[in-house]
Amino acid sequence: MTTVPEKIDVLWFLPTHGDSRYLGTSIGGRNVDLNYLKQVAQAADSLGYFGVLIPTGRSCEDSWVVASALAPLTEKLRFLVAVRPGLLSPTLAARMTATLDRLSGGRLLINVVTGGDPIENKGDGIHSSHAERYEVTEEFLNIYKAVLRGEDVTFKGKHYDIEDGKLLFRPHQDPHPPLYFGGSSGVGQQIAARTIDKYLTWGEPPEDVEKKVAEVRALAQAEGRDVTFGIRLHVIVRETAKEAWAAADSLIQYVDEDTIAAAQKVFARMDSVGQSRMSRLHGGSKDKLEISPNLWAGVGLVRGGAGTALVGDPDQVKARIEEYRQIGIDTFIMSGYPHLEEAYSFGELVLPNLPLNHPVKLKETTANTGPFGETIAGDHRPRLKVSQS
Repeated sequence: MTTVPEKIDVLWFLPTHGDSRYLGTSIGGRNVDLNYLKQVAQAADSLGYFGVLIPTGRSCEDSWVVASALAPLTEKLRFLVAVRPGLLSPTLAARMTATLDRLSGGRLLINVVTGGDPIENKGDGIHSSHAERYEVTEEFLNIYKAVLRGEDVTFKGKHYDIEDGKLLFRPHQDPHPPLYFGGSSGVGQQIAARTIDKYLTWGEPPEDVEKKVAEVRALAQAEGRDVTFGIRLHVIVRETAKEAWAAADSLIQYVDEDTIAAAQKVFARMDSVGQSRMSRLHGGSKDKLEISPNLWAGVGLVRGGAGTALVGDPDQVKARIEEYRQIGIDTFIMSGYPHLEEAYSFGELVLPNLPLNHPVKLKETTANTGPFGETIAGDHRPRLKVSQS
């Protein structure tokens, strides 16, 4: 039975692996330093996003360090930060989690990342198979969660041997920050059902997401647990659909066949089922990228991980979000290029009109409330116009 969430949370994305106006080229590339990340984070905070996802991997700045730098510079924004089973001991990860959660006033969310690129994993000293990495992940999570709950843990398993593991300073959130997890393989779904709070999927067509949600929900129910669901999508929203599709075409205008082939070769070496599903959506070709109404697979031609975008005018993007909500998605992690400008486009054109757990109110534009729009002819303030949807 599908459970339709009444309200949703919407997060944005911090591009710690780079940002640009165009994919697959250095043209329009943007320097991503602390000042720029601060701009994106503070924009997301002021626009009313629930939080931001910080990516992980050797192509990115470290997510824990970035979150620690930005938490004091924001007010309400939450940070979805990665823990990597196999790279950290579960007890050390618990101490890091509790510290950042306390210092941020309970604004930490945890993204459990098992890892899908064998070459990158070997560079980090991980030579385990896909199945073994998930074994590690489940043992890690059982220890990590127990320590964060305040338990003294002694555990001897296949991958971890812990004697009297404990936490002296508990996290701000009880029993611990929410745990997010994405894994499209059968074993990944089973571990999600047994251990985590929110299951994440990348942006596949609604019928495929609906099937995945049903599978994980059934597995969780068999374990006597409830799991909620989130989706990771890019977005290109403009005031008209024509403008949005033109922006999508512009984003990949420098992506040539050689660049696509090189990217797909990297993706092919990965043992991630989710990455394989993303690659199948476009087949390495620009020929047919709208794979479902307003769902565009162009990003995935050269970007690993989330490779689809919602493209359209505000009403169309809102309608597509509503479709996902109706199949059980209550968390939307969005991004767009460049991330600062698109945070404003989506945050102003769509976000205030969604059924949010964290409501965003349209501000009245009277003369004494601030510079909301340029003064017309140097004489009077512009009126607020809200499109009907």
